[in-house]
Amino acid sequence: MNRVDWPAVLGEACRLIETEALALEELAARVGVSRSELQRQFTRRLGASPKAYAQTLQLHRLAKSAVTSRSALDAVFDAGFGTNSTAYAAASGALGATPGRLRGELVLGWWAGLSDLGWMLLAATTTGICWLSFGDEPGALVAELRAAYPKARLFNDEERLYAWFQRVRDFVLLPREALDLPVDIQGTAFQSRVWRALREIPLGGIESYGGLAQRMGMRTAARAVASACAANHVALLIPCHRVVGAGARLAGYRWGIDRKRALLAREACAAPPVAAYDGPPIPRRPTRPAGE
Repeated sequence: MNRVDWPAVLGEACRLIETEALALEELAARVGVSRSELQRQFTRRLGASPKAYAQTLQLHRLAKSAVTSRSALDAVFDAGFGTNSTAYAAASGALGATPGRLRGELVLGWWAGLSDLGWMLLAATTTGICWLSFGDEPGALVAELRAAYPKARLFNDEERLYAWFQRVRDFVLLPREALDLPVDIQGTAFQSRVWRALREIPLGGIESYGGLAQRMGMRTAARAVASACAANHVALLIPCHRVVGAGARLAGYRWGIDRKRALLAREACAAPPVAAYDGPPIPRRPTRPAGE
């Protein structure tokens, strides 16, 4: 009996779901496995059933097309929903808003200030933090936020966000285990899985891209994991800085390697002995934020 290469099979199944509307029987036939085994392996290895993954993709398309479509009904069908009632039920349950309300204007509050790693910008929806970035100049940080949310209305929201900003700034200076703030981010199903896995890496710990992929049950997906880390827009709260290259090589941090090195060194010192990480040693050297 030929052994099934499940990472390859599931990768192909995901690509088919992302491009076509297929029943489970047809999907299984296309990838050459049984219906029941595809359902079992997909759910066990990827954390969601093929149907749930397809619906997640539909909801992402609905949220995107709701802004650009001529009407809410057009957005429903553009996203691949067969009926209006199905789309309304799914969107209300998963997104907390009907297709019509999704067409409303996105409003983001923001606040920027200095931290021990340079300028820091925090932005949030009414639900939680959707953006947390570092840089050398506040104007550039705001411009980056505007580029990422071109249709959103941005306003300075110091009154609501300053307390959260202060907690993050304190964490940068003296890392603690719990930086528990509400987060409101959207990504693909795979990106969301990676981001959840990142939040499981403890203070003072590091993990390689390959190790993270293996822990997620996808040992050949190191590059995809690296891409999901790079797509993270919420520094620290989703700690992508704790993922390193082979041999603890510090690479792939959108806010700068010096900041990544400084964060890991501080976290290694702050971690309690019982939580000390067992990975390779973190390369260190005295650093200051770029531009300082």
